[in-house]
Amino acid sequence: MPKRVDHEERRTQIAEALIQVAGRRGLHAVGMRDVAAEAGVSVRLVQYYFQTKEKLLFQGLQHLTGRFTARVGARLAAAGPKPGPRATIEALLLASLPTDEESRTFHLLYSSYSILSVTDEALAAQPFIDNPDAAENALTELLKQAQATGLADNHIDAHTEAISLLAMTAAMGTSILVGQRTPESAIAVLHHHLDRIFNGGQTPVPT
Repeated sequence: MPKRVDHEERRTQIAEALIQVAGRRGLHAVGMRDVAAEAGVSVRLVQYYFQTKEKLLFQGLQHLTGRFTARVGARLAAAGPKPGPRATIEALLLASLPTDEESRTFHLLYSSYSILSVTDEALAAQPFIDNPDAAENALTELLKQAQATGLADNHIDAHTEAISLLAMTAAMGTSILVGQRTPESAIAVLHHHLDRIFNGGQTPVPT
């Protein structure tokens, strides 16, 4: 009896191959033939699952986002059963800093997708991410929760701080990639701003 093919597994295999080869060569330089060679399958098979390069790129983005979500989840699990607003925010932000090979690939490719979607009409026609404000909204709500329980400074604007933290983390990630600063120095800067927001370790106000 012929072996049953798991199509979802095969699509994941090809998407992972795209991430791996793009992480080494850059997203702009990757073609279907490169991905097929990395996955150990034929170009015809890649074309069967993804008719165009743009569809393959979009699948790669979804796969990359899934890996990032799992990375954040692992950091949260390591923080304990009830990590709290600050630990949750740290897990989200630190997971996106390129401090190891996996996070380096994520930052490099996610930035590349952002730039490519501006100039590539076919890729731009795809939904770049399902909810572009998801991280911003999540951080805003976490900061508001911290303010409500006295863990964060009530004088700050939660939404503005969320935007600032995300923008700062993205910029520092790029500076790590180009060798401007080390991961350790970037993490220290992030902790400095979180200390400012979260009352510098002061005791929470009773509720």
